[in-house]
Amino acid sequence: MAMITLSLDGKVLQEVALAKKRITIGRAPHNDLVIDSPGVSAEHAVIATVDNDHVLEDLNSTNGTQINGQPIRKHFLQDDDIIEIAGYRIRCQASPLPQAAVPTAKITVLSGPAAGRDIVLAKALTTIGLPGTQVAVIAKRGQGYSLMHVEGSMPPCVNGSFIGTEACEMVHGDLIEIADARMRFSID
Repeated sequence: MAMITLSLDGKVLQEVALAKKRITIGRAPHNDLVIDSPGVSAEHAVIATVDNDHVLEDLNSTNGTQINGQPIRKHFLQDDDIIEIAGYRIRCQASPLPQAAVPTAKITVLSGPAAGRDIVLAKALTTIGLPGTQVAVIAKRGQGYSLMHVEGSMPPCVNGSFIGTEACEMVHGDLIEIADARMRFSID
């Protein structure tokens, strides 16, 4: 099971299992991970779990949230990611997804600025779309792949239907529409 470990100046303060669908982080006592510091917002961030993925989202905190030294608003957590909040460090220890029997997949860009380009889905997470406008991620999940909305007022469409807030399992031939581009998902 995935865990997060809170530390300050190298001293471990608390460990929390990512066993619930939502783990809240903040200064207020009702949070799952309480960080009692004036630099931490009352409700600073949340980790949402969808299937085997853990997504960290900053809740418009005053001082922001960083992952591995980079400011973020939303981030898919990976094993050994370091979340930084007001000088505190939270290490993510996720169980890696099995990679052995995952088929090779790709998306072919059919229209838009990169039309004709093939993108092999070799990484655990592949980001698609246009930052600041509409962004999604394609994740390897067990034996398959899924698409999840990350950023933008509208989620992407798969086969003409908006995917919503839940992960959408992809099948060979699915047509993805995101940020004025059309792409076809295929599995070899």
